[in-house]
Amino acid sequence: MTVASIALPRILRIGGGAAQQLAEVLGTLGVSRPLVVTDAFLAGQGMVERLLDGLRAAGITARVFTETVPDPTVASIEAGLAFLKAGDHDCVVGFGGGSPLDSAKAIAMLAVHGGAMADYKVPHVQDAPGLPVIAIPTTAGTGSEATRFTIVTDGETDEKMLCAGLAYLPVAALVDYELTLGKPRRLTADTGIDSLTHAIEAYVSRKANAFSDGMALSAMRLITPNIRRVCADPGDRPAREAMMLGAMQGGIAFSNSSVALVHGMSRPIGAHFHVPHGLSNAMLLPTVTAWSAPAAMGRYADCARAMGVAEEGEGDQSAVARLLEELSALNRDLDVPSPAAWGIDETRWNDLVPLMCTQALASGSPANNPRVPAEAEVAALYARVWEGA
Repeated sequence: MTVASIALPRILRIGGGAAQQLAEVLGTLGVSRPLVVTDAFLAGQGMVERLLDGLRAAGITARVFTETVPDPTVASIEAGLAFLKAGDHDCVVGFGGGSPLDSAKAIAMLAVHGGAMADYKVPHVQDAPGLPVIAIPTTAGTGSEATRFTIVTDGETDEKMLCAGLAYLPVAALVDYELTLGKPRRLTADTGIDSLTHAIEAYVSRKANAFSDGMALSAMRLITPNIRRVCADPGDRPAREAMMLGAMQGGIAFSNSSVALVHGMSRPIGAHFHVPHGLSNAMLLPTVTAWSAPAAMGRYADCARAMGVAEEGEGDQSAVARLLEELSALNRDLDVPSPAAWGIDETRWNDLVPLMCTQALASGSPANNPRVPAEAEVAALYARVWEGA
């Protein structure tokens, strides 16, 4: 009998207005000197100030680091760490999308353990805790508020380093869908497909278990009927709420199972061409799913049924065909470009494919896929994705 190793944030607050309970949660955790890690955009929108107002009302003073960058780099993490050390902090609050949350996790870990981020990339597993992290996501996508992973880019090699372990699991997550109201269509689409990819990959992963299965299927049921709705109407509150819950459940699913080939191939695209993570996942998802499905027809058919694109009694082969149709239709409906249409140079793409294949396989994620590829097969998949196949 296999024992599944499950880890979750100690405190989850879920629902509209949850972010305003930050001061109360800090008190529950016995901490009172937070560093808020966010980005300049959220600070400029006044969202950070509203968070700070709630802390001030409770007599809590926070310093704010706003210099996180999309796809956090070693340099940006080191800048955040230096900022933290210049104050007297006993916890880190991550406020934003995946990049500020991942930055907060890395900064909090290095604050206690030191060293360089490269020392902590997989296969290293960092379970010994850093400073407590309280995560407040402002997008419905990465699920980072509930995962034991962070990703930091090595600026010298353009490698997206996957770092894993309980040190990166927030002790608390405040999941407030109201923070996503009004987010632009492209961001909503990309983060939404990212969370759908988390759920699908967690379910078909070789590391899937009964707990992660339940979370993954629930996430698919929430995301699929609502992702087009939130893209069409940024103020659709019920759809936003469903997407936020689905994103969190997708994060819990893959944190307690794993991601697979889509994510393995996606990270190098993001690192070398600066394609947003959810968008690079979307570029890959239909092609990689079609290649992987023959190795796990029943599992992918379950995904189609949970997503509502296949009937419960429908055969697996027919259900998988409907799943592939839906993934392609979703990309069309949400205007997901091919790498060429996004503006990537074909020669540079082809020149980097060998390195991208090496980096994808080295991340370990492809080994969790139902069908495990050789390097030549990864290269062939990159070629198909370029062609928009």
